[in-house]
Amino acid sequence: MSLPTGTVPAVPTTPPELPRADWAVAHTLLNCLLREVSAPEHQTAVCDDHLLLRLPRAGVLLRVALRRTSLLGAHRYTGPVYVQRGDTWAEADWRLLAEYTQAELSLRTGVRNEEFLEQIASSHQGVRAALAGARSRELTADPYLASEQSLLFGHRFHPAPKARSGDAASWAAYAPEAGASFPLRLFAVREHLVAEELARPDAAAALDRLHPSVPAGHRLLPAHPWQLSLLEDHPALRAALASGDMIDLGTTARPFAATASVRTLYDGDTFLKFSLNVRITNCLRKNASYELSGAVALTRFLDGALADLAARFPGSAMLREPAYRSLALPGPDGKPDVALLEGFGVIVREGLSRRLLPGTTPLLAGAVADEYPTGPGHISRLLDGAGPHETLAWWRAYLKLLVPPVMAAYFDHGLVLEPHLQNVLVCVGEDGMPAQVLFRDLEGTKLLPEHHAETLAGLPPEVAGPMTYDAQRGWDRVVYCLLVNHVSELLAALADLHPSLEAALWAEVRAVLQEHADAYGCPPRLAALLAGVPLPAKANLLTRWERKADRAAGYVPLPSPLAESVLNGASAPLDPWSTR
Repeated sequence: MSLPTGTVPAVPTTPPELPRADWAVAHTLLNCLLREVSAPEHQTAVCDDHLLLRLPRAGVLLRVALRRTSLLGAHRYTGPVYVQRGDTWAEADWRLLAEYTQAELSLRTGVRNEEFLEQIASSHQGVRAALAGARSRELTADPYLASEQSLLFGHRFHPAPKARSGDAASWAAYAPEAGASFPLRLFAVREHLVAEELARPDAAAALDRLHPSVPAGHRLLPAHPWQLSLLEDHPALRAALASGDMIDLGTTARPFAATASVRTLYDGDTFLKFSLNVRITNCLRKNASYELSGAVALTRFLDGALADLAARFPGSAMLREPAYRSLALPGPDGKPDVALLEGFGVIVREGLSRRLLPGTTPLLAGAVADEYPTGPGHISRLLDGAGPHETLAWWRAYLKLLVPPVMAAYFDHGLVLEPHLQNVLVCVGEDGMPAQVLFRDLEGTKLLPEHHAETLAGLPPEVAGPMTYDAQRGWDRVVYCLLVNHVSELLAALADLHPSLEAALWAEVRAVLQEHADAYGCPPRLAALLAGVPLPAKANLLTRWERKADRAAGYVPLPSPLAESVLNGASAPLDPWSTR
């Protein structure tokens, strides 16, 4: 790779605690380009504490200073991005970098994506607003809720992690990073116009107790106020309110706070997952009808498997979703209007008290692992002043809680968990040590058909289909969510504290996988993982460019740091593109 011979910017000094929005957006785009575009074509190099990255089709060479390199290629950057201009380097702001990305992907795919630049701009606006809000507000005193509301930058490997539809005022009122907390709107709906499924008789109690009394022959239905504003002009809804089929009961006495997913709300006891017709990153965040039924069906069918996992791995548990309730106003064809059925659908998720070990504090894994210390639950604060020995002990304890139940779920129960950073709570004791992990969000939990053929056959096809992955796709999802999205990111945050520990931290990951393999047999997929086969990373940039649904996302292979030869320094991680 040829380099310009002119003046090269010096490596900036240690960055401030939080980066500028411009730099954060540019660094996130670089992460995506490195993982999905340039590294697969051998168009990258690390030289003099800088990453060099070429976009071969656009004819662009980029450069950014490195705070730290990574065995997995998930480097830490600092300062602005520069582009080669003849014999010198010129600063390339996030807008120009987005344009270079658009040009490269247009030439690579032969198609254009007219909304791509708008989404990057939306994400920049979201990051800038989040940073401004963080500097002007105090986090809640509740460490759990503070962790849910502390994510300012979003996914490090998504091109537009803070892209969103909706106006700025709505985001300020309802976004977690704004510390949003607000009452729900409550309606009494005639019983025959309510859609509901329950996994156990008391499953909807969390909904019913939101109001002291409901007129006879009616059921209580809460609504997210933002979602209500998006649906309030629907003719059937207006007619139901006018006729008395729906009665406006006002608002809840207690406020609900927005958690990291935006649409899942929490009042200190109950989690309610609402539909929200707002596009965040890739997706419109509504509860599709099959997802409403699927959450309750999974809660019912998986009770035995989850009880077995909890017994074998008592440091882990899953928050179930035992009920949903929605509005079933008939449309012109006499069937429930889909826009209202899905738009008012609310899923009840178990509260923390049902599964949390006494004396522990839950923290969102994404906040613990964040690149920057944006909340009180960040790993730098849990391990404040800890040396290498204590850091490795913390990591070892955490891995033994997290990894074995996910492996056992897949191999023993045909169950694909989705333990990415937003779906796991790290529960720590008073000493900050991990004591439990809680998994959540059944939307991403899938079944392998060969294990659950009878169960799936008993469900409507429109529910069973989205609930399944074949064995290979399920394995890719498990490895991506567990090792690439979750473990590698928390490992990176630990390596930021002690850079010399990176190989030792990966050795601990290998050790816990090997320990599980030794104890429960070593199926071929796990043996291959231990041998160092490339790891699957979700291709968020290419998925967004091609406008695919998340479920249809592909994967790119990453060089694995898990092979013994890599961890003992005998070789570099296997280059997954070397045979191409």
